[in-house]
Amino acid sequence: MTSRPARTPTTRPRRSPARPHETPPPPAPTSTSSPSPTSAQRRDARATRARILDAARRELTRDPDTSLEDIAGAAGVARRTVYVHFAGRAALVEGLAAEAAEAIRRAVAGAPAPTPDAVADLARFVLMVWPVGDRYRALIRLARGHDLAHARVDELLTPARDMAARVFAHGRRQGVFQTTVPPDPLGRAIEAQLLALLDCADCGPWSDDGTGAATAALIAAGVAPDTAAAKVDQVRKSGSPPSPA
Repeated sequence: MTSRPARTPTTRPRRSPARPHETPPPPAPTSTSSPSPTSAQRRDARATRARILDAARRELTRDPDTSLEDIAGAAGVARRTVYVHFAGRAALVEGLAAEAAEAIRRAVAGAPAPTPDAVADLARFVLMVWPVGDRYRALIRLARGHDLAHARVDELLTPARDMAARVFAHGRRQGVFQTTVPPDPLGRAIEAQLLALLDCADCGPWSDDGTGAATAALIAAGVAPDTAAAKVDQVRKSGSPPSPA
């Protein structure tokens, strides 16, 4: 009878004692970080672009044929810096047009609600848009020289034209404006008058803060000269039109 070999006892690995709960170290305090170089560069780029546009507005008002090199000099930058922001003269003029369009939109959006006095509303409207037109009157000559398309001029003037048309229609219903010319053509005629006055402002013996232009617009709309002057003076004293920015 064959005997079985004795069985060797199995040795099990001993379990290590449980470790106490380990708390991760607290994160290092974060200091307030300064603006990244990218943000600073974007801010500087916006400031440079605004400085170029401001110089372009001044120089092109003085001389519509001003070169990009002269505009760069007036802005205090190199000519190549102008090309970083604007592909050429057309892009620079479009930049001015975009600024003017936004200024007109803001002026119209901030206009007070119509009142029962359409004559005062027209005076207030002219006094309100005159500072914008005066600031960007270089665009009048640029459009005349075909540096700015007439379709673009129509686009940027649309908010002001719409508001003027409402004022003229209201005045006709009140019987205070002339009725021989429909509101839209009458508005375009007075618009042309205002643009011509803007083109002449500060270019000779005549300058205006909008008072003379508003009086002329009321007279063109059919208001008696004395009444027009008194109404503009009344609106001026009431402080209704915003001060030029």
